[in-house]
Amino acid sequence: MVKAVASGVPSLAPFFDEDSGLGHDAQVRSQPAHGSSLQQGSTPGLYGGTRRPTVCDVDRLEQFLTDPKNNRKTQEWARVVDIPQSGIPAYLDRLTPVLLRHDTLVKNHDYKKEKAVPYDALLQAGIAVLVDEAGVPAVKCSCGNPLKPFKGATNRISVEFEDGNKQWSDYDVDEVVLVRPAPSKVDRFALIDVDEPERGIYRQTGTKGEADQVFDTRERHPVPPLAGTTFAAASSRLTNLGLATAYDSAGLPPSDATVTGSDPGPGTALPFGSYVRLNVRINSGSPDDGSGGGNGGTNPPASGSDPGPVPGPGSGSSSSSSSGSSSGPKSDTPAPGVTGPSSPSADPSTPSPSPSSMSSPGDEPTPSASEPSSSDPPPSGPGSSTPDTGPTSEPPSSEPPPPSDPLSAPPETTGSPPDPPPPEPSSPPPTTATASDTPGARRAPQGRGELRDQPPPNRSR
Repeated sequence: MVKAVASGVPSLAPFFDEDSGLGHDAQVRSQPAHGSSLQQGSTPGLYGGTRRPTVCDVDRLEQFLTDPKNNRKTQEWARVVDIPQSGIPAYLDRLTPVLLRHDTLVKNHDYKKEKAVPYDALLQAGIAVLVDEAGVPAVKCSCGNPLKPFKGATNRISVEFEDGNKQWSDYDVDEVVLVRPAPSKVDRFALIDVDEPERGIYRQTGTKGEADQVFDTRERHPVPPLAGTTFAAASSRLTNLGLATAYDSAGLPPSDATVTGSDPGPGTALPFGSYVRLNVRINSGSPDDGSGGGNGGTNPPASGSDPGPVPGPGSGSSSSSSSGSSSGPKSDTPAPGVTGPSSPSADPSTPSPSPSSMSSPGDEPTPSASEPSSSDPPPSGPGSSTPDTGPTSEPPSSEPPPPSDPLSAPPETTGSPPDPPPPEPSSPPPTTATASDTPGARRAPQGRGELRDQPPPNRSR
């Protein structure tokens, strides 16, 4: 059960009074999330902005939270956020004010009987929030209520509209979003001006709007080649171009999932905020459906880390998508012979399937099918022999060997034997070891000369 929280409607039990001037909501029509109900916090256009400075007054919120008369509230606020009270100013300095452009699921907190009381909430588009460095809503501006991520599947919610929060006209349960942490720290947020949608706003993380830069949201950017990269790297590259990420899995893929293609394909020019659907192959773990059961997006790389190089056109690996394929051009064609991250490692004792195969760094060299490894057992059967390993330790017999068993006869040490004929091109050199010394070899029965392709030994006396 989720409680609806409408834009501009005061909470019945807020941390701070709604008329304290901490923030002001706006009238914003909810936008559909074309990719999925799960959105990464760095998604371009996920949030809106405005040139008005009254959306969130972070300085006043800090004054309230550091005022000794609010000490009990401050203790509960810091406990929910999981920081020490002394760390509140530094924590607020890392937050960024934005406006929701989608009806967004969160875990909200009322303040009742000197305790923070959590409840699942649906915040209407237009509500002003402070987001953290991963782009996740952290504070409801108008009342200072701390926010935490919602835990639960977005397609199994039942929304209650009560306490003055009447159902808004553009409410659509299929357009509700849940924000998950970005794969890495967000350096700046790409916002859409809610007053002029053709104008975009770049807002540096941790700033309040004083250093905003504007741009034209109608400018088009080509889709880059993404096949063979990780999902985290592909999402980061799309974000830097002002493009949003969609995916073909049932939930948000893990950061290390392999991208096998995109729709639209590389080179397609799209305006700001357009979605690019990524076909992914899950290498390990499971998609994150928002309920906390999957691991997609929950273990982002360290802040500022490079998610990895982005190969040029045609590089990477090919695979069918994890849950179906999307329509549209797929021009991310992988180069032949390149293995993806989920390819099994090469077994040193197993011949390589084709000369064009490439082993991953650190694998042992794979012997060719025409050159047996020295650790492999020798071939057996008619016409095969074992490489010469030197004379055997058994003394030669004083009786002449039976004429019908050439393999049991030791080499003669006297006389000048004729040169043996050259071996067949596909056979190793002739052997001098007995068949019983060769593991897996089949001994010719007495009286039968099965290995007729081997020249008889010299029997001159």
